[in-house]
Amino acid sequence: MEARGRYRIPEHFIFKKLPVKKNWILFESFFGKSYSDSPKYLYEYLQNTYGDEYRYIWILNGKSESLEKTGKHTVCKMNSLRYMYYTARCGYRIFNVRQAGWCKKRPGVVFLETWHGTPLKKLAFDLDDLFSTNQRLKQVFYEQGKEWDYLTSANPFSTETFSRCFGVEKEKILEYGYPRNDILYAENKDEIAVQVKKELGIPEGKRVILYAPTWRDNQMYRRGEYKFTLAMDLDRMQKEFGADSVILLRTHYYIADMLDFSQYEGFVFNASQYEDVSRLYLASDLCITDYSSVFFDYANLKRPLLFFAYDYDAYADEIRGLYIDMEKELPGPILRTNEELVHALHHMDEIEEQYKQRYAEFYDRFCCVDDGHACQRTVNTMFKKE
Repeated sequence: MEARGRYRIPEHFIFKKLPVKKNWILFESFFGKSYSDSPKYLYEYLQNTYGDEYRYIWILNGKSESLEKTGKHTVCKMNSLRYMYYTARCGYRIFNVRQAGWCKKRPGVVFLETWHGTPLKKLAFDLDDLFSTNQRLKQVFYEQGKEWDYLTSANPFSTETFSRCFGVEKEKILEYGYPRNDILYAENKDEIAVQVKKELGIPEGKRVILYAPTWRDNQMYRRGEYKFTLAMDLDRMQKEFGADSVILLRTHYYIADMLDFSQYEGFVFNASQYEDVSRLYLASDLCITDYSSVFFDYANLKRPLLFFAYDYDAYADEIRGLYIDMEKELPGPILRTNEELVHALHHMDEIEEQYKQRYAEFYDRFCCVDDGHACQRTVNTMFKKE
């Protein structure tokens, strides 16, 4: 019997017989992979605002220096005995991905699902039976969504989409903005950017090009571990832009491949293991992505966006399906080749002018709620503070 199976015996017969602790809060981000995303920012807001009024428990499989520097907290690993104990007893849960199907919440527990991005790729009940899903998975989403007391949303588009694809009542959706985006409006965001560059060793005075590609549903080793082939021609990029720019690479947390960039030392900075992508946004001057939802968040900064979607036709039509027409609605050009990408980077002023109106429309549609106070609004509602 695997460890989790053994631990479910004391969970069922002992831990769930103990009373729920109304002031204990359980946090989880990306299945315990990191101290990050909206759960991180809600935790820090609670720590700074309410301190010891609550006990804070983080599900974390490794170590986090950033978490260690915060206030008093407890850490447990996913599927450990301590994990079973705290999932059984915590009165509040704040997760950013769906919970384990077997981990049913007890009566009286309040569950906030922050999700992890404005949806571009189709989700749950909006999916056909392609590479990504099956009818059983849709049923799992439905059952788990019924346990969510609240679900965060950053815009009216997400509210409508989440309600439909997850089967969640609109009354449960908090259209307050994403807590993780509060940092993008922070008064000290420039100082944070300088700090991040120092942490990563990025030289001063360089243009920082954030490249944040996502995973492909049809390219995997096994479930949850996806292959990744870098389509960007780094030799060409270094030749064209190495004198005044650097590439800051951030791959999706699903991607299993560990890429070696030692030959591009001083030009490519691999931040794929950097816990907090929101801080990387602040440290960058422009963002290149493809189908990652990062661009919805990045647009809050009103900085340039390019879309290096070399497999756009196959991806949009055959693999997953998209919620928006990228060719008509994106706040930047779709670039299918390295030649087009290099040309665009040489003509950013022209591109910014060309997409000025579309960017403004995109911002008004998708960035209309975030203002730096999402944490406050979310906590006030979830914990009934005001």
